[in-house]
Amino acid sequence: QVQLVESGGGLVQAGGSLRLSCAASGRTFSSYAMGWFRQAAGKESEFVGRIRWSRTTAYADSVKGRFTISRDNAKNTTYLQMNSMKPEDTAIYYCALSTRGGILVRHEEYDYWGQGTQVTVSS
Repeated sequence: QVQLVESGGGLVQAGGSLRLSCAASGRTFSSYAMGWFRQAAGKESEFVGRIRWSRTTAYADSVKGRFTISRDNAKNTTYLQMNSMKPEDTAIYYCALSTRGGILVRHEEYDYWGQGTQVTVSS
């Protein structure tokens, strides 16, 4: 069984930065892709970005150039660095692990999920 635990959420002013962490346990972390999704109040879950085992990344257009995903396999942890944040980035952020191949931008392509961490960006 895989456990994912996010941390690092909080309140930040527009233009500021936050770094989220997602610690994984229970599987060989380095072999799998990790994704980040977010869900704002009253809206559907949205793909933010993902990093494959090979460290190749992909991002949603809404965050491209502002957010960066990285991973530290020695620590079984993936990170989401968020810069130049906007009020529309306010959401609960979730990390997820996928044991599959494919494009890995859809919610259903991921097998395990963290509990989420709240990020609020004030204007």
